[in-house]
Amino acid sequence: MSVSARSLSGALGAVLGVEGVRDDAATLAAAAVDETAPRWVAVPATLEQLSQVLALAREERLAVTPRGSGSSLELGCPPPRVDLVVDLRRLDAVVEHNPDDLTTTVQAGVTAGALAGRLAPHRQALPLDPPGWGGRTLGGMAATQASGPLRVRYGTMRDLLLGVRFVQADGVVTWGGAKVVKSVTGYDVPKLMVGALGTLGVLVELTLRLHPVPDFEGTWLASFRSTAEAQECVARLLESTVQPSRLEMLDDRALTACSLPVAGAALAISIGTVEPAVRAQEALLSDIVQRTRGRFETMGTSFWRAYDRAQSAPGGVSLRIGTVPSRLAATFAETRAALDGAAVAGCAALGALRARVDADAAALASALPRLRAFVADVDGGVVIERGRRAMREAVDPWGPVPAPSLAVMRAIKAEFDPTGVLNAGRFVGGL
Repeated sequence: MSVSARSLSGALGAVLGVEGVRDDAATLAAAAVDETAPRWVAVPATLEQLSQVLALAREERLAVTPRGSGSSLELGCPPPRVDLVVDLRRLDAVVEHNPDDLTTTVQAGVTAGALAGRLAPHRQALPLDPPGWGGRTLGGMAATQASGPLRVRYGTMRDLLLGVRFVQADGVVTWGGAKVVKSVTGYDVPKLMVGALGTLGVLVELTLRLHPVPDFEGTWLASFRSTAEAQECVARLLESTVQPSRLEMLDDRALTACSLPVAGAALAISIGTVEPAVRAQEALLSDIVQRTRGRFETMGTSFWRAYDRAQSAPGGVSLRIGTVPSRLAATFAETRAALDGAAVAGCAALGALRARVDADAAALASALPRLRAFVADVDGGVVIERGRRAMREAVDPWGPVPAPSLAVMRAIKAEFDPTGVLNAGRFVGGL
C-alpha cells in the first residue's frame, strides 16, 4: 500500500531508526547532487535495512541516488531529480579475508585505504589506485570503474572483482559471481555492475582478488624533449621484456603539478618484484631510455603519493580520454590544442589518459566534439569525469554511443530497474 508523502519520513524512520534517516537542512545541502538537494538521506547500517529502504522507494517511485565517499558525484548527466540519497558509509565491514586464497569480501562502504591497512600485515594488497584512492569507497570505485597507474600490471576493477552482492530496485537481494577464483560458470553479473553507476542495483558486498605486495619496488623518471620521443620509448618498452607495474606519461604541466622539473614530456615507471629482478630490469630500462634520447633518474616511492595528490586535487574539469599507445603524442597535442592550459597524463601502455583543465561550459562544448572525433577512429572516447553541472548540461558527458549498444543497455536497465528509480538519467543515453 502506498505511503502518503506526509508519512514517508515516518516510514523511513521505522526502517532505519532515528539515526538512519535525516532530513535537516544542513544534511540535505551536504548531500546535494549537482546542486539538487534530496528530500531525505538514508544511512542504512545493515543489508536488511538497505533492502527495505529500496523496496519502499520503489513503491513510492522515489528517485534514489546511491552514495559512497561522494568523490565521483560529478560523473554522469545531471539528475532530473533527487528524492533519496542512500549513504552507504555505515556498511563498512571487512566480512571475510582468506589470505591463503588471496581473496577478501568487503561491504561497499569500506574505503580502499582502510582495506589497505587491514591487508598490510599479511603483505597483501588490492592493487587499485585511482586518484584519491585512499578515501574512496570500494563500492563507489566499482560503480564508476575507477582505476589508476597500477592498471598496467593488475588490470581494473573488472579484472579483480570476483563476486558481488547487491540490492535490486525492488529491494530483492541478489548475488552474482563466486567467492573462489576458479569459478567461471554462470552469467558474469560482477562485470555487468562495474561502471554501471549504480543504475542496475546498489552494491553492498564485493569479493575481490588480492595480490602479494612485491618484495622490492623501484621507481624512475625518464624525461624527454617531446611527447614524440616519450612515445617512441613507450613503444620500445612494450616490445621489451620489461614488466612495469606502472607506466605513466606526463606532459610539462602535469610535471609542474607534481613539483618536478619541466620537460617536454616524461615517463614515470615502477617495477615491483624481487630485488635482483628489479635491478636487472632497471639496467634494461635505462638502456632503452638512453637510446631514445631520454634522461633517466631514480625516484623514491613518494613520487606516487605526489602524483596521486596532483591527479585528485579539487577544482577544474577532469576528462577521461581513451586512445592507443601509438597515438599518444598526437592525442596529447590535440588535447592541448583543443583545451588551452590542459595538463595531460595517464597510462601510456594502454592509452588511458586524464586531462585536467580550468575551462567554462562554452570552451568545453567546443573542445569535446573535436577530441571525440579525433579518437573515434581508434574506438576511443572522451568522458567528463568531473565538471560543474552547467558543463554537463551544455555537452553530453558520456559522448556518442552506437545505437545497437545503447539498445542493449536499455534492455538491461529495463530488466534490472523497470521503473527507473536508481540514479535515473545519469548514465549513458540518459539511462
